[in-house]
Amino acid sequence: MSDSTTGNAGLDELLRRPLIETIWRRRTHRVGKGVSLLKAGSMTYQSSQKAEPLGDLEEAVLIAATGHTGLTMPDRPFQDPISGEFVMAKPNLTMEGRTAGSPDNAQGTHFFLINDSGTYFIRKLPQAAPYPLTAEALVERAAQAKVKVLDRRIDVPDRDFPAYLDSNRLLSNLPGTTVLLPVVDLSHQYINGLMYILTQPKGSRPAIVDDRNFYRSAGVGKWVKNGFLNENIKLPLGVIGTLRTQIEADLLLQNLMLVADAMGLGAYIHASIGPPVLLGDPKFTATYGSMLGFEFATPKWRLLDLLRWQVPLPKYADLRAHPIGLKVGGEHLIKAKSPPYYPSMREAVAAVIAGKFGPGGIYKNNALFGEIYKGDFGDRYLAEAPEYSGDVIECVIDICQYIYDTHGRFPAHVDAIHVPGVWMQVHHVDIDYYDRYFRNALTEQHRRHDALWHRAADAGSQAPAGSQAPRTGA
Repeated sequence: MSDSTTGNAGLDELLRRPLIETIWRRRTHRVGKGVSLLKAGSMTYQSSQKAEPLGDLEEAVLIAATGHTGLTMPDRPFQDPISGEFVMAKPNLTMEGRTAGSPDNAQGTHFFLINDSGTYFIRKLPQAAPYPLTAEALVERAAQAKVKVLDRRIDVPDRDFPAYLDSNRLLSNLPGTTVLLPVVDLSHQYINGLMYILTQPKGSRPAIVDDRNFYRSAGVGKWVKNGFLNENIKLPLGVIGTLRTQIEADLLLQNLMLVADAMGLGAYIHASIGPPVLLGDPKFTATYGSMLGFEFATPKWRLLDLLRWQVPLPKYADLRAHPIGLKVGGEHLIKAKSPPYYPSMREAVAAVIAGKFGPGGIYKNNALFGEIYKGDFGDRYLAEAPEYSGDVIECVIDICQYIYDTHGRFPAHVDAIHVPGVWMQVHHVDIDYYDRYFRNALTEQHRRHDALWHRAADAGSQAPAGSQAPRTGA
């Protein structure tokens, strides 16, 4: 990329930045321009500079770092090398690749962006044809992706626990900063992942049991009896957990940290406002208001909840409330695969299946796989790789319906919308602070950031005629 130009000096420098050097030099820089009094004994400090919000391009680069980057490849076997029997169905939920990996390419992670102008949901834009990686293109795509949720920076007036932890309340989510918050919809991959588990070879398919219901069968009694599941291999729902879908957010945050550092910005991953407070859990709305305004499902209290979930009385039923969706301006930006959005779990599972194998599903889209494979290999893959069998689908429906009927919510052992409880703040580094107190604290990118990103922006620099800029499919 070093031979190309994007028309912006900062973006050009970012594209030339060596990855290994960025990894090696990466450090958390918590202190940004305009920070208020940092009381630290003899190292007490107060910034002499004004807080300086990130520019549109700087935020656009960060948004792009969370986005789609072309198409993935189903480069895995689907037959046993000895018997030739099928060992799995087509596992991916989507075929659009992203800047970080995802179990079965579920891509359940959504981001919110918080700055001085408001709080935004970052919409996943449809896959687009490759476009020039220029400042103008990045800013345009970022504007398309942003959906305003609040016309202010989300925050609470009292920055003590449980909203903020420890010293974070003195540095986190301050004026001039940009904050990126991940939340992960687990519900789609929870259903898809159960199907993946049940495509194991005969004799290796586990019997699902419920560790929150005395390890009884999780709706699979008939499937054990008819031999579809192996009663000697027991898999508790609590062990299934998140099906590792939550790891997406961690990987994406690491990418964002590296990108911000390579840009010469300060980046700081730390505890967010407490997730129940932040999303608007009904237990906290009286104190903090609706906050992000997520929709929550609260299971009806049952006597056995006393033993299953240690919920002693009906008035405490909201202890098990969990976020299931987000609706803004009449549009559901996030909607879990569960009631009340679906009449039953059968319909929710059917929606997952339809998204993969239905008339408009990804595995009925020959043109899509023609973009992934050379020649006619895409058609061959679609014809030869198996779909989920009827038994797998029906067994998963029974498990999911059992979970909802028994525990009053889906999933029961994890939340439908998982919040890692961390966010990443990005800001312009207070260079004077780091020069005063630390050795080797800053890179040349930090020292040159203003000259590269802001002087170029102020000058309205354009790519010279005939220049070639890198292209991306994000």
